[in-house]
Amino acid sequence: MNERDTTTGAVPADAAPAGALETVIITGLSGAGRSTAAKCFEDLGFFVVDNLPPELIGTLVDLGSRSQGAVTRLAVVMDVRGRAFSKDLRGTIRGMPRTLRPRVLFLEAGSDVLVRRFESVRRAHPLQGGGRLVDGINAERELLAGLRDDADLVIDTSNRSVHDLRRAIESAFTGPASDDALALRATVLSFGFKYGLPVDADMVVDVRFLPNPHWIPELRDLTGQDEEVSDYVLGQEGATEFLDSYTDLLRIVGAGYRRESKRFLTLAVGCTGGKHRSVAMSRQLAARLDAMGVRTHVVHRDLGRE
Repeated sequence: MNERDTTTGAVPADAAPAGALETVIITGLSGAGRSTAAKCFEDLGFFVVDNLPPELIGTLVDLGSRSQGAVTRLAVVMDVRGRAFSKDLRGTIRGMPRTLRPRVLFLEAGSDVLVRRFESVRRAHPLQGGGRLVDGINAERELLAGLRDDADLVIDTSNRSVHDLRRAIESAFTGPASDDALALRATVLSFGFKYGLPVDADMVVDVRFLPNPHWIPELRDLTGQDEEVSDYVLGQEGATEFLDSYTDLLRIVGAGYRRESKRFLTLAVGCTGGKHRSVAMSRQLAARLDAMGVRTHVVHRDLGRE
């Protein structure tokens, strides 16, 4: 799953050519954080363009590629100010050569969160018209459903602060724009089922089949980041076999992602409260992804919650 074949040193046929422009499209639901994301990309050294018509993306990428190094990283913010953009954008991206296709970052949030955000700034939703705020949110969600399905990376900002969103973007998009641009990156996210499923997960792992350290008095106040808890979880029957089998599955999935030009994987690992088992197992799965050459970032969503 590495961009470069470690056996022969050869670069795969679909690898980006030297000096190719790294392009990211920032899109998603209104109020989900596109402006914050755009500022983050500027800080990462991207040239940011706002509200570009889809039919001009190819032209902009071509101009950037011929800028003789003046522009090496490009981020384009696109939203429902042009209502036809969702269909047009999907077609434009699919029609581009694989080595030039932009990565698509899709930002979303729960409807209740978006309502509160719009009300806090006293703004109407761009698709609200004469209806309710929630009507505009639902219309936009439906309009963008296909684009969300095609996105390389979906980030749910419902429970993320501005700083959390910046860290997620920095983790996913830092690195050189050439050999690293097409490499698979993964986020391994531990969570507690009692706090709800992560809506931006590509794959969900349930590790509640393992005994819960919560019921061991000396382990209750510790977390899966502590050696004592990790040793307990990994020492349970089936834990190592599960990790071995799931690692084989991740190899297959990762190879498929690469073939389909999907460059981000969010793997959610859940237990009851997101404190012990999911934390320990997510760290193990992240280490195995790292060993495969996948750049991996670990997030413990519910660690520290009561």
